[in-house]
Amino acid sequence: MKPFLTFCALCCFIGIFRLPIEYYTFLRILVSIGALLVLYNTLSLKQHYFSIIFLVILILFNPVFPIYLYRKNIWIPLDVITGVLFLLTNFVKKTEHTEEEEATEEISEQSAPIHQRTVSRDRIINPKKIKEE
Repeated sequence: MKPFLTFCALCCFIGIFRLPIEYYTFLRILVSIGALLVLYNTLSLKQHYFSIIFLVILILFNPVFPIYLYRKNIWIPLDVITGVLFLLTNFVKKTEHTEEEEATEEISEQSAPIHQRTVSRDRIINPKKIKEE
C-alpha cells in the first residue's frame, strides 16, 4: 500500500503543471481510490483526525460528482497539500506500528515470572526478612 500512496502523492505533485484534462480526470480517480484506502485503514485503526481529512479529500477529488474550482491557482495548493498528506500517512502509520510493538513487548515482559524479568534498577532486600529465615 505504501508504494501506491507514494504514487498518489507523486501524481498530485505532477498535477501542479499545466496538463491535458484527461490527466486531471485520471488524478481524480487515483486520489479518490487512495483516499478510500487511507480512510478505511484510519477508521480501522481509530485515527479519526486522518479519517476526517481524507474524507474531505475524497469529497473534493471524487470523479462521480466532480467539484470544479475553475482556477488553477486554487488547485495547486490543494494538490501539494494532498500529496504531502499521502506521504505523511506512510510515515505516521510506520511510527504508530512500532509504538504498538513496544507496548506488546512491555506487556509480555510484565506477564513473565519475576525471576525472568529484566529490571533496570536494583532490588531492595529487606534485611529483617533475611535474618528471620
